[in-house]
Amino acid sequence: MKQLLTTTIAFGLVAHGAAAAELTAQSYASSIGTSDAMIAGAERFEADTEHDVTYNAIPSSGYNDAVNAAAAAGDLPDVLMIDGPNVANYVWAGYLRPLNELVDPELLADMTSAMKKQGTYGPDGKLYCIGPVDAGLSILGNRAYLEKAGVRIPEGIDDAWTREEFEDALAKLAELEEVDAPLDMKLNYGVGEWMTYAFSPIVQSMGGDLIDRETWKADGTINSEASVAALEMVQGWNEKGWIVPGSAGDASFYGDKTSALSWIANWGVKPGQEGLGDDLLILPMPDFGSGPVTALGSWCWTITRDAEDPQAAADLLEYLLAPETIAGMYEAGVYPSGRTSALSSTPRYDAGGDLELYQKQLDQIAIERPVHPAYPVISSAFSQAFDDVLNGADPQKALDAAAAKIDRDIEDNAGYPPFGG
Repeated sequence: MKQLLTTTIAFGLVAHGAAAAELTAQSYASSIGTSDAMIAGAERFEADTEHDVTYNAIPSSGYNDAVNAAAAAGDLPDVLMIDGPNVANYVWAGYLRPLNELVDPELLADMTSAMKKQGTYGPDGKLYCIGPVDAGLSILGNRAYLEKAGVRIPEGIDDAWTREEFEDALAKLAELEEVDAPLDMKLNYGVGEWMTYAFSPIVQSMGGDLIDRETWKADGTINSEASVAALEMVQGWNEKGWIVPGSAGDASFYGDKTSALSWIANWGVKPGQEGLGDDLLILPMPDFGSGPVTALGSWCWTITRDAEDPQAAADLLEYLLAPETIAGMYEAGVYPSGRTSALSSTPRYDAGGDLELYQKQLDQIAIERPVHPAYPVISSAFSQAFDDVLNGADPQKALDAAAAKIDRDIEDNAGYPPFGG
């Protein structure tokens, strides 16, 4: 059972509990062991109840296509894990049930503010997904390189680098003989959700955004003066040779040590500590003019419209969100908890822990990706524009094209009624 799953697993454990139900659950298959922790939660549920669970863990690549195919066939699993920013699109498509009347109110109240932001959608403010863990950005640094270059080391959110300091740090670090390019932005992840998750905070810290969150129009926001300036800034970093190219692979920061800073989420901590030891620094997000911003959100659990016994599905969901499950995911991937009570199970994120900065940033400076049915198009348009700009495109023209694509999609879908703007 403790292995990476890519096929269906039926546990077959039966004990005592409510009337028996045959439940299905699906999540992404994790290469770092987080899906093992979720599987263990489902096993505990089977051991404590009379319900049977068939658990399917599939690769995240092509995951949305698999969900859409299952929905078209009327065969969605009872309990479905989805990537948080896609919640609104799935609600609009009619795939999901609201959780407010199904899940224990104490669990709902225990969710972190970031998880509530991600999962709440619609004119009635219903909650549709709950994530066991969250993810947030930081700048990881190589202490030895920063000290050698004479770069100031910020101590917390209120001490974050300004734009001028950040660019000065990149310039100084680029002069070190050990450094090929000072900043690894994980371009090896490719064009896709990473670019929106990781780099829209740059736009927001400059005063822009991906879309107007009241009118739900992209034109005038994603291509605003502030948004264009943000991409011009990053383009300038790339032209100066300050950004590690995607072709360099994953290990320039923690392995080859040819970069000095890494723009990455909390999953970079483990390899960073293994590679740099005590030289690893966890630094706050920079303030590019309108305050520092971090991304939030991760994969989260939902109950689908096809669940034949929604209450049994909700009972299973609570096991998948239990502190023991969260602790297992934390151990596997160093993820912050999606529940405030589980901070004791993830002590490094608690007050005084070495990863406390992540939790503080999620609580204080996190901006959720737009909770709107058009989000898949918003993300695709922005990530393509960002990549085009890195490859030399004019930032204004690239973002004008993104705005047109997003607004055309919303118009083609009549504003995504009844929820869309």
